[in-house]
Amino acid sequence: MSSTVVFVPEEEEEARIPLLLPQQQPNTISRNVEEEIVVADVASSSLSSTSHELDRSKAISSSSSSLNQRLVSLDVFRGLTVALMILVDDAGGAFPSINHSPWFGVTLADFVMPFFLFSVGVSVGLVFKKTSNKTTAMMKVISRTIKLFFLGLLLQGGYFHGRNHLTYGIDVDQIRWLGVLQRISVGYFLSAFSEIWFVGNVVMDSAVAFVKKYYVQWIVAILLCSLYMGFLYGIYVPHWKFEVPDMTFTLSTPDNGSGIQIVNCGMRSSLEPPCNAVGFIDRVLLGEKHLYQRPVYRRTKECSINSPDYGPLPPNAPGWCLAPFDPEGILSSLMAATTCFVGLHYGHIIVHYKGHTQRLFLWFISSMLLLLSGLILEVLGMPVSKPLYTLSYMCITAGAAGLVLSTIYYIVDVKHTRKPTMLLQWMGMNALIVYALAACELFPAAIQGFYWRSPSNNLVNGTELLFQTVVHSKSWGTLVFVLFEILFWCLAAGYLHKKVKFPNTMASDISNVETSLMVEKSTNAESMPQSHVGRSVAQRALYGSNRRRIGNRKGTNNDKRSLPSRLSKVSLADNATN
Repeated sequence: MSSTVVFVPEEEEEARIPLLLPQQQPNTISRNVEEEIVVADVASSSLSSTSHELDRSKAISSSSSSLNQRLVSLDVFRGLTVALMILVDDAGGAFPSINHSPWFGVTLADFVMPFFLFSVGVSVGLVFKKTSNKTTAMMKVISRTIKLFFLGLLLQGGYFHGRNHLTYGIDVDQIRWLGVLQRISVGYFLSAFSEIWFVGNVVMDSAVAFVKKYYVQWIVAILLCSLYMGFLYGIYVPHWKFEVPDMTFTLSTPDNGSGIQIVNCGMRSSLEPPCNAVGFIDRVLLGEKHLYQRPVYRRTKECSINSPDYGPLPPNAPGWCLAPFDPEGILSSLMAATTCFVGLHYGHIIVHYKGHTQRLFLWFISSMLLLLSGLILEVLGMPVSKPLYTLSYMCITAGAAGLVLSTIYYIVDVKHTRKPTMLLQWMGMNALIVYALAACELFPAAIQGFYWRSPSNNLVNGTELLFQTVVHSKSWGTLVFVLFEILFWCLAAGYLHKKVKFPNTMASDISNVETSLMVEKSTNAESMPQSHVGRSVAQRALYGSNRRRIGNRKGTNNDKRSLPSRLSKVSLADNATN
């Protein structure tokens, strides 16, 4: 099948973001027509009016750099999330109010994980908006999921001991199976699987068609929520016991002298730390030795005299204070994956709605509905809890993510105010590397390996001490040090962006929107009014100030033939290829 296409030369890559073309008729839903690729059969009445499928590999190889195909606001959003993660992880000890909530409630740190999951969902909606070979796409998804899961296992399984520990290694009998990247891999897999297999073949000509195209995905999301709610409130949690992992911590009233603590439950529907179904499922399926050994509920009033910070156990502390609990557990990951589906919805709006006003309006409505739903659920008795990843928590954090993305989108992609956000954009494009080196403390731990006479006399500790001395405050000095650390990683990410050529996204190349270079198949193309493509895109290609060249980006500047004859040559070449 032939394809006729006009390519934009590489030299003309100034600020043209294919995903961000404003629509001439903002009240209609249309397929995503990229400015880098113009369907030429509507540009001239002398050409055939039948739409054809564009060969994907040729389009990608002949296009400009992949940077121009990125949604810049999404990179900035992801970079902001990484910066926020570094801030709360490294400064949370100095300022417990921004650290994770001990159990119920939400703080600044509690938005990091949902923001990551939300951005993954948006990326999936862009990458898989057009899949020519579902089996091949699914194999790539499986491969990326496995890689991301095992990378998380390496980084957070206990092998690396982090800052202030010049050791490494893990007893496989105590390895932690779950973590941040493992949860993201699960959300990515479920959302990508749904996007590949559960999208309806519907002509996008109305809002009703938009719902019909993606309603199966929402059914999947509702099923995930239903499974979570059913297990959370329906599973009976019996009495259980555990061995205190470190006997240097002693309870004031131990149940016995053997280091074994007994937790009395015998109930269902409890959301409190000792007797919830989330922890019960993890203990049964994973084993208590493979869970996170320093859970946030050790900062509750029942377990710390310095609450909301860590501290010594208060008198008559309950036995469960020293029990393990994984904040990225199996059951809570089902609800966490739903955040990816919410992000998927926002990505679909980018793909099918062309007007900035339309996108921002729909995003705002969706975000407010999520926030309102979360608040109503909390009023009705479902508390907001990040460790449990309750439905109310999911709604509030996903709604907040939508509002933040909308704000960044307006600043960066609508108003094109990009210089102030350039550092965050660089960090967002190298999020996985920054996460591994900074958040998992691989880089500072390596730097601390070089010290003077004593391991505490190293460059990292010395720099932090310097800031504390300058500002005459340990807490505020730590905050200044962390801000300096964030700036350092932004600049490092900028260097990687300029000098190193490799996929630079949170989940490998899942946020690379290279598939946005594909023209929709004939069913979608025939549903488009000719006036939309012909007048708003094709005529600019023919008569605009930035003249397009045909074929290769180099070597055709002196081609003086008419446009129809040059298009015919491209069409013949495509026929020969096909």
